[in-house]
Amino acid sequence: MTRSRRMLIITLLLTAVASVTLLVRAQQPSQPSSPQHPPSLTPLTANPADVSENDLLVQPSAANWPSYNGDYTGRRYSRLREINASNVEKLRLAWIFHPGNSQSLEATPVVVNGVMYLTSSNDVFAVDAHTGRAVWHYARPVSTGLLDDAAAHKSRGVAVWQHFVYSETDDAHLLCLDARSGGLRWDVEYADKSKYYGATSAPLVVKDEVIVGTSGGDSGVRGFLAVYDAATGNLRWKLWTIPGPGEFGSSSWPAEAYLHGGGTTWMPGTYDPATNTLFWTTSNPAPDFLGDTRPGDDLYTDSVLAIDPNTGKLKWYFQFTPHDLFDYDATETPVLADLEQNGAPLPLLLQANRNGFFYALDRTNGKSVHAAPFVEKLNWATGIDDSGRPIPSGKIPSADGTLICPGIDGATNWFSPSYDPQTRLFYVMALEICNIFFASPKPFVKGQTYYDTGTKRVPDEHAQKILLALSVPDGRVTWRYPQIGTGDSWGGILTTAGGLVFFGDDAGSFEAVDATGGRPLWHFNTGQRMRASPMTYEIQGIQYVVIAAGSDVFSFTLPH
Repeated sequence: MTRSRRMLIITLLLTAVASVTLLVRAQQPSQPSSPQHPPSLTPLTANPADVSENDLLVQPSAANWPSYNGDYTGRRYSRLREINASNVEKLRLAWIFHPGNSQSLEATPVVVNGVMYLTSSNDVFAVDAHTGRAVWHYARPVSTGLLDDAAAHKSRGVAVWQHFVYSETDDAHLLCLDARSGGLRWDVEYADKSKYYGATSAPLVVKDEVIVGTSGGDSGVRGFLAVYDAATGNLRWKLWTIPGPGEFGSSSWPAEAYLHGGGTTWMPGTYDPATNTLFWTTSNPAPDFLGDTRPGDDLYTDSVLAIDPNTGKLKWYFQFTPHDLFDYDATETPVLADLEQNGAPLPLLLQANRNGFFYALDRTNGKSVHAAPFVEKLNWATGIDDSGRPIPSGKIPSADGTLICPGIDGATNWFSPSYDPQTRLFYVMALEICNIFFASPKPFVKGQTYYDTGTKRVPDEHAQKILLALSVPDGRVTWRYPQIGTGDSWGGILTTAGGLVFFGDDAGSFEAVDATGGRPLWHFNTGQRMRASPMTYEIQGIQYVVIAAGSDVFSFTLPH
């Protein structure tokens, strides 16, 4: 064999080996399916979450977005301003991440030191927030034997503290993962899924505590809030939201009704470090639509609870919808803001409630400052009295059906509102709709949802989603931005120091409007239904804006 022929054969063999190597690499998954063999961190992500108590106290958020709402106030406001009203029209897609395992993502990502942490069902991901490439993936199968929201395996995100990432599973386990590798540090079952508890929330870390709640209010469970030591997973305290026999408020819960009374805590709360007060909201009483088995106000359902995070003791409560017959959960974000009154700051808690009223409470004592309707279709109450208590209209669910407004999805819902301290406006996605409500008594049956009985859509009614800007001093609507769609979107809101309001609209687009007047400035059609709330962060001076839509996470930035 000649030398030239040997060289030709060697060259062909080397080429074949290289081709096979490339083919094998291409066929390998881009991310591991379990935490046992996580890849090494890339250079950009070599400094993963290292979150101190001071990092969590920063407000408003800026480069990092270290918790579900960005900071403890729940405002969803960022002081980043690289993207602003003058250049937002140039915003472009930076990357898309497809986590799989869910066709309807509801999570808000958390970003610390250039690493994004997000959930999809029971899976947790760390992602390079600059490129969208997976760093590690903790995989956990979805659970069986669940009811209602838990059975849909909803997850709204994680909490971070020091070198740890915390996540709730659909069957109410609290997981602690190593932020550097995704390895499981500990796993605590904080509610019994055999009693049909579940979880849908992102945890909240305050100091060295992880605070969690449960779903299952319509599955006949007793709501509670629980706090665990962030390092060890040991239980520190537990607060039941439905009082037991002999406790204050128990008169609404005769016999064993308190064991199935609902009042679950299925969304994250907010926190005021100045007064060391935790604010957490509760869901509707059970059973829905018929209140014969639960007379009275049904404490502490449909309420915001002010709690001492060190002890779990209740400081005060405010109930938005006493003796709720309409499924008007109060799990909308309790936003903390300060309003100047007579030359002094007035500390407020703001909530646009599912029942159709916008509330401002004095957050030091829970007293009503004002309340006003923010939707036009509202007939279950005629107004709010001076104490903040609704004045019922007498319209209640019936065997033959009663037209009640707002409808079963409420005037708004769990998706985030936002408060901009520059404009002093509160932004909320409202829904104008009514439903026909039916009531028919049914006994509690373990393993079945606890509804008495349901609702129907009004034939030919057009549901209308509207982005509203509300004046905090008086609760009035300052401007309206009507949506095009069928009223079935669940996208939340973000405001920034760049004078922008970002939100998921009712037509599957991510939009930005001017914060002062609601003038449309930019949109991107995701082609998917929104069921999540947006956030923003910064890496190396570059601002990104992110939202989950359908089964994907979209990240946007300006051309650089």
